[in-house]
Amino acid sequence: MPTRSKRGAKTESRMSLGQHLVELRKRLFISAIAVVVLSVGGWIVAPYVLEAIREPVKIMASGNHNATLNYSGIGAAFDVKLQVALTVGAVASSPIWLYQILAFLVPGLTKKEKRYTLGFLFTAIPLFLLGCAAGWYVFPHIVQVLGSFVPNQDASIIEAKDYLGFVLKLVLAVGIAFVLPVFLVLLNFIGILSGKSIIKSWRWAILVIFVFCAVATPSADIGSMFLLAVPMIVLYLIAAGIALWHDRIAAKRANALSAELSDSAAV
Repeated sequence: MPTRSKRGAKTESRMSLGQHLVELRKRLFISAIAVVVLSVGGWIVAPYVLEAIREPVKIMASGNHNATLNYSGIGAAFDVKLQVALTVGAVASSPIWLYQILAFLVPGLTKKEKRYTLGFLFTAIPLFLLGCAAGWYVFPHIVQVLGSFVPNQDASIIEAKDYLGFVLKLVLAVGIAFVLPVFLVLLNFIGILSGKSIIKSWRWAILVIFVFCAVATPSADIGSMFLLAVPMIVLYLIAAGIALWHDRIAAKRANALSAELSDSAAV
């Protein structure tokens, strides 16, 4: 939350609940506008994205049984294209809405610590895009594994809207999962989470990561699950290490300030 706290001898004002809500509304509005505007470009490239997403279905169809995408309603094709356009817009506008999230949290930092904001931003954006790329890479393997359970004498009539929803949600979910460690570090800098609490929760974190990967990928595809889980665990451990380092620096500063105040009081 964008609260201001007392740091050293300086006391900074706190934002009221109403100011929090106004700030949140402004950030959400800017993010929504960015997604909508860039979704226009997503609408233009949607046919190419659809063709790439359809490729695993073509591979299934070239095998021992028929496979095809099915549009159940007259407006289904429009809904699918709109869904692709919005997803492309969300990915393309990630630098804007990630900045808005960080800007909403930044008031909780001191002026000196605000310089880390660009570091958070330039770390979060590549990680989000890397996560989206990882989700995009594993989804054809997931489709092929799930499609392998269809008997050869049967046909796979796949609902296009459900299929596209599965693929696009997977890409976005993995992208968001990759960027979560950045927010752990940010919460540590604000003072909400300590490095020790992050590292002590490593068992739960790894369990949650594997549960997420198991849900995002079929249990039969162990390779895809580990392909997603390993980098997420590494990112979590890196975030814990950065938080511990920051806590040590903050403790040293607090001890130095305390000693300085004690010396001043003694004089």
